[in-house]
Amino acid sequence: MIAELGRFLIALALVASFAQMALSWVGASAGRDAFARAGRAATLAALASSAAAFALLIAAFIQSDFSIAYVAGHSHVDKPLFYKVTAAWGGHEGSMLLWCGVLALFGYGLARIGPMDVNLRTRAVSIQGLLQTLFFAFLAFASNPFDRLDPAPLQGLDLNPILQDPALAFHPPLLYIGYVGLSAAFAIAAAGLIQKTPGRALARALRPWALGAWTSLTAGISLGAWWAYYELGWGGWWFWDPVENASFMPWLLGAALIHSSIATEKRGAFPGWTIFLALLAYVLSILGAFLVRSGVITSVHAFALDPERGVWILGMLGVSAVAGLGLFAARAGSLGEGEGFEPTSREAFIGANNLLLAATAGVVLVGTIYPLFIELAGGAPVSVGPPYFDAAATPLLMVLLLLVPLAPFLPWANGGAKPALKQLRAVFLLIPVAATGIAFILFGAPVMAVIAGALGAWALCGAVMDVANHWRTAKSRALRLALSGRTLAHAGLGFIAIGAAADASRPADVNRVMAPGEAIEIAGRTLTLRDVRRADGPNFLADRATLDVAGGGTIAPERRYYWAAGQHTREVGLGSSLAGDLYLSIGEARPREDGSAAYEVRAAFHPLVWMLGLGALMIVIGGLLAVASQILIRRGRQEGVA
Repeated sequence: MIAELGRFLIALALVASFAQMALSWVGASAGRDAFARAGRAATLAALASSAAAFALLIAAFIQSDFSIAYVAGHSHVDKPLFYKVTAAWGGHEGSMLLWCGVLALFGYGLARIGPMDVNLRTRAVSIQGLLQTLFFAFLAFASNPFDRLDPAPLQGLDLNPILQDPALAFHPPLLYIGYVGLSAAFAIAAAGLIQKTPGRALARALRPWALGAWTSLTAGISLGAWWAYYELGWGGWWFWDPVENASFMPWLLGAALIHSSIATEKRGAFPGWTIFLALLAYVLSILGAFLVRSGVITSVHAFALDPERGVWILGMLGVSAVAGLGLFAARAGSLGEGEGFEPTSREAFIGANNLLLAATAGVVLVGTIYPLFIELAGGAPVSVGPPYFDAAATPLLMVLLLLVPLAPFLPWANGGAKPALKQLRAVFLLIPVAATGIAFILFGAPVMAVIAGALGAWALCGAVMDVANHWRTAKSRALRLALSGRTLAHAGLGFIAIGAAADASRPADVNRVMAPGEAIEIAGRTLTLRDVRRADGPNFLADRATLDVAGGGTIAPERRYYWAAGQHTREVGLGSSLAGDLYLSIGEARPREDGSAAYEVRAAFHPLVWMLGLGALMIVIGGLLAVASQILIRRGRQEGVA
């Protein structure tokens, strides 16, 4: 019964999304309020139907209803309840239902708190309905999570063990709110182009939605990087994996969109560029879905499904790209032109930062899809890895870090480089000290790492000077929230740069086969293997090693075997301090000639890696403060209108 009701609810959400699109379009085009109200009601129907379907899917997992193929493929009766619930979005079909539900949520949000221009809001709701219709059709006809399995197995195949982790419970929802939230900016931009709304008004309308989506995307990417660091056991936090790149590209364009929309709203600068970014960022999010779900790439993060479903997503990508960018080509002239500005103005520096962000996204895009085109052309499979991305993208990001602290000190329109540099004089005094300190900590570090660390210190000092110089002039609560958000976000970039530079300079890993009582050294620290004992869990067998750290403390990595999935995993043991992380993993037992057991042990030291997490957290908090600022500003406008 759950399966049949779930299929019905997905079909109902599809019909409601189509009604949302059609009714709202008529309401906006013909000025028919009754149709516009009906379109708004349809957004609630689509949201309620998709939410109910998702609740049913979770119930099916809790009950271990293996008559549903998706449940049988991603669950097991012995799996802990928490992971039964999170398995609902651990595979393709369930995560696509979550994707569609978030689309419906943003459709409902646009209908209730969308642009203050009623006609623009109604038209944006219609376009959002079109996007929902495309994805709900894909869900209903090609990826339905409620398809029956006959005969039903007694046991499920279980969820991939590496996905049975608390971070992976929250990573997909945050990521999808970011991915899918960009659809709201796309819908507003497209609606404004259709009715020839001036660029300033459009930037004002879409900026809060872009901010919210980008902040959530930041949180999702950061959580995914943290999961990869401690769960996969590879010893790193970013691998330039194609799936990582799929989320990083919209993040880069989202950051550019936020800054560009500020310049457009304040001075009317870059109206066409701002709208183009709003359209392209969402198109790249669909491209990311294609890369992850089509099976065209190999990745530990990918769903690796059959190409037939990839064709569906490719079709949706084509519709969105052709419609959005075609509309932009036809109507970009209606956005207007901003006032002129000098090369040393704030607009100029925002524009330069935008170009660097877009260029970085382009570099990442080329490196990600180049192997696909080579294979399509009949060439031998090629791999584009970290060396390419480090060489091509890292210098662009370093130049970006150099410019970020300067823009807040520059005036709009008229150049003012000298006064800005005078305000930043304290930074110039701190930079050499900070760079020297970083170089001392990372003695023997590569030149690029030292430069990146110095630029991180530059960004940190610039953020401090920003809030110190501008707090008094920010008279209202909204302006102070915006200033605090900007300061935290820019400081967060500085911390990430320092943490990344430190991690890139870490000492070589140590790989050793050890028996209890033996010791290894890494980064001046001595680790002694005390013992290896059984530490079985509810759905896995485990060997847990205990290593004593000289001077105090223990670290306990594990090697697990999940019997339902038939897979081994390595659970990393971390010993964290202000200096960094001791990072340990244990492998298979190796019998020695004397009959004693020894174990593969991998040890690494990641200096200052905590700065990466702190920086990401600061950016997320900064984004939330900026969203709060936009809410207060909107409330003030509404009261002014009233």
